[in-house]
Amino acid sequence: MATASPAPAGAAGSIRSLIPARIDRLRWSPFHTRMIMALGTAWILDGLEITIAGAVNPILQEKATLAMSSAQVGLIATVYLIGEVVGALVFGRISDALGRQKLFLVTLGVYLGGNALTAFTWNGETSGLVFLYLTRFIAGAGIGGEYAAINSAIDEMMPAKYRGRVDIGVNGTYWAGAILGTLGTYFLLNELPLTWGWRAAFLIGPVIGIAIWGLRKHLPESPRWLLMHGKEEEAEENIARIERQVEESGQQLAPVDDDRAIEVRPAPAQGYITLTRVLFKTYPSRATLAATLMITQSFLYNAIFFTYTLVLTKFYDVPAGSTPLYLIGFALGNLAGPLLLGHLFDTLGRKKMISGTYLLSGVLLAITAVMFNAGILNAVTQTIAWAIIFFFASAGASSGYLTASELFPMEIRAQAIAVFFAIAQLFGSLGPVFYGALIGEGDDPGKLFIGYLIGAGVMVIGGIVAAVLAVDAEGKSLEDVTAPLSAVTSRPRATG
Repeated sequence: MATASPAPAGAAGSIRSLIPARIDRLRWSPFHTRMIMALGTAWILDGLEITIAGAVNPILQEKATLAMSSAQVGLIATVYLIGEVVGALVFGRISDALGRQKLFLVTLGVYLGGNALTAFTWNGETSGLVFLYLTRFIAGAGIGGEYAAINSAIDEMMPAKYRGRVDIGVNGTYWAGAILGTLGTYFLLNELPLTWGWRAAFLIGPVIGIAIWGLRKHLPESPRWLLMHGKEEEAEENIARIERQVEESGQQLAPVDDDRAIEVRPAPAQGYITLTRVLFKTYPSRATLAATLMITQSFLYNAIFFTYTLVLTKFYDVPAGSTPLYLIGFALGNLAGPLLLGHLFDTLGRKKMISGTYLLSGVLLAITAVMFNAGILNAVTQTIAWAIIFFFASAGASSGYLTASELFPMEIRAQAIAVFFAIAQLFGSLGPVFYGALIGEGDDPGKLFIGYLIGAGVMVIGGIVAAVLAVDAEGKSLEDVTAPLSAVTSRPRATG
């Protein structure tokens, strides 16, 4: 086996290692495919959850089920969102302190438990509603934790030349979950009695989660995380294990030059105080970029997606029972964008693709807004227009998570993702309320026209900020993009 030996020892108390370079020199192999299958499912589960919750809302108001009011049903989504934010912040901190691999199963287990318990909510009592909200909070916390831990792990174990396309594609699979949730609930709610159908729908996610449990259980800890936390021997064992699996696929691994070694001096786990200093003092422009990308995409997505059926039913007179068919078309456009455009983030580059997808989706939304206001669209052509817009917007939105992950030091990576995710969810939650008010009873398209122009302007702002502040991280090692806090180097650490 042609692998690199550990780099010679560095200064007292420091570790000199070739582990990052050994990870980045790998070509794609079955190991990477298994890793993506095991970890990338997080986004499928989130898309599944959001879609199922939306689909069963009317059912939960039936007397045969829980007889909930509209306000009580609306609170389900709010509680799930709060759970996501809390889960991201809590598990993001734990992931940076205790490791990625430990969180793989913990966050998945929390999600599985919360969702499975939702199906056992009892009818007609206040205690039953409290139990329902509690289980939705738990499920949301599990998914929020997944966002922080899984993005970190994928980036740290993925070779640099694939990192962009993999992150973009994996985040985009949210829409595969949306399609699965739409089809699953449509079948279950029509084939089973109401009192059982909605419960069965909430068990779709746990079935998928159990199926990937074994894959996650056998994934290694991130060698990068181990190295930065002083666990050199375990890090060497894990990278050697990865290399063996890669070589079993037929690859010949050449030795890595010693000049590619990194020297670090491990330190205690860093918390949110350190993260605050890094965001506001060391990397303020990167923090501005990540926040802008996450806020703008979240506002647009929540605005359009959560009012999608209202537009169809109130402006185009589509029967409520037929809206899932249009949703599938919309979701297909969102899924195709990241999968087909993802490789361009590694070849054309981050700055061009991030700014380009944001600007283009904003311009296309403005054009569609004019067509909508002129009354020349119908339900089908409106859906096609949205699918085209979000073909680009979906890839851009996914790049927000990539940016939040790769532009900040390894020691606080999961926490950075968690913070920007939480900020995005906070601002994104304003979208449905704002656009719902503009839609009203569907008697004044002019109001929604203005709303669409605002959404277009928001995306254009994101594109302009990316054109100015985005970092050319394509093909570069994470340590070259952002020096670890523990790095031992004579060069000044990059700022901005």
